[in-house]
Formats: sequence, structure tokens, C-alpha cells
Amino acid sequence: MTIRSKTGEGARRAARRAPERLSEVLDALERAAQRGAVSLRDVLAETGERAFAPLLLVPALLLVSPLSSIPGVPVLGAAILILIAGQRLLGRRTPWLPDMLMRRQVSGQRLRAAVAWLRRPAAWVDRRTRRRLGWLLRPPFNHLPLLATLLIAFIMPFLQVVPFAPSLAAAAIALLATGMLTRDGIFVLAAGAFLAAVAGGLVWAL
Repeated sequence: MTIRSKTGEGARRAARRAPERLSEVLDALERAAQRGAVSLRDVLAETGERAFAPLLLVPALLLVSPLSSIPGVPVLGAAILILIAGQRLLGRRTPWLPDMLMRRQVSGQRLRAAVAWLRRPAAWVDRRTRRRLGWLLRPPFNHLPLLATLLIAFIMPFLQVVPFAPSLAAAAIALLATGMLTRDGIFVLAAGAFLAAVAGGLVWAL
């Protein structure tokens, strides 16, 4: 089924304008984190349930944060990224996630700590994003960031044997999603350069 909340309050949240900046994504996460236990459904009710870019950015940002150290979180994040990027590539207009994933929870305290940790880098990025190189985000080139996201997410669970590798992979996805969210092709190119550097480092480490 399509992602949607079942309460009137959830419907009002779903109608909110989708985030257009990283700080707005973090604001939405902070609102969700006011609960004692926060489900993925709660998070998506705050970030918006129909726009694909924020739905890619949320798990990527959380995997860059200290939340990535919680066992199982990298696998869960990778599964969400695979589903969302895959659906967008297949042309689906609204995203879908199974209830099994939507019910997964994290403590509100941990989510608030992750948001606080991300505030400074998000502010730095927000000051530097603007609409550039729009052709990278229009057909047929707009499939490239999604394909890269899909590939990285598929290999992310296997990177857990290398310290910090899942977080580095998530950082690359966060750059791609930031480019899609803000319509800034420079960040898509930056993600490509970052990926090349990370791949080179992993080859050297292995």
C-alpha cells in the first residue's frame, strides 16, 4: 500500500509542504522525536509521504549519524533506500513501504541526539545549495543518482566488516539525495567524486 497515516492528524501532516532544505528535513525529524518511541511511520508523517527525495535523505542522514552504530540499523536503512530508489526508477508516483518497516522504532532521545549531531553540517550544506546544472536532474540523466543510490544501498550491509564504511556509503547517498532535494547538480557531481575517493580507500584498505 502507499505510505499514508491513518489518523486525521496524520492526514494534516501529510498535506504539509515537502522539505526543500536539509534543515527542514531535520526540523521534521525533531518534531517526530518528541515521542518516547518513534516509528518510521511517525517520521514519514512529519517529512511528507509523497516526495521521494526526502524519503531517500532521511535514512541516509540517520546512517551518517551515531544511530548507525545500533545493530540492524544499517540493514534497515539499506532496505528502505532500495525500496524507495527502486520504485522511483520504475516510475511509481507515490512511494510504498511495507508495514513491517513502517512499525520499526527508535527511541525519541536517540533520534533527537542524531538530529542535534547533524545540525551543523546540514546548516553548512544549506548555505551552499542553489539550483545549478539542472540537466543532471532531468531525464534521462536523473536516473543516474537513483541507480547510484540503489547500487550503494545493495552493497551497504556487506560493508559493515569495514569500520565506518556504511556511514561513508550513506554520506554519498546523502549527497545524491541533497542534490535531488535542492535541485543542485553540483552535489550530484560531488557525490560521484566522493564515491570514487571512498572506493579507492576501500580498495587500499582491503
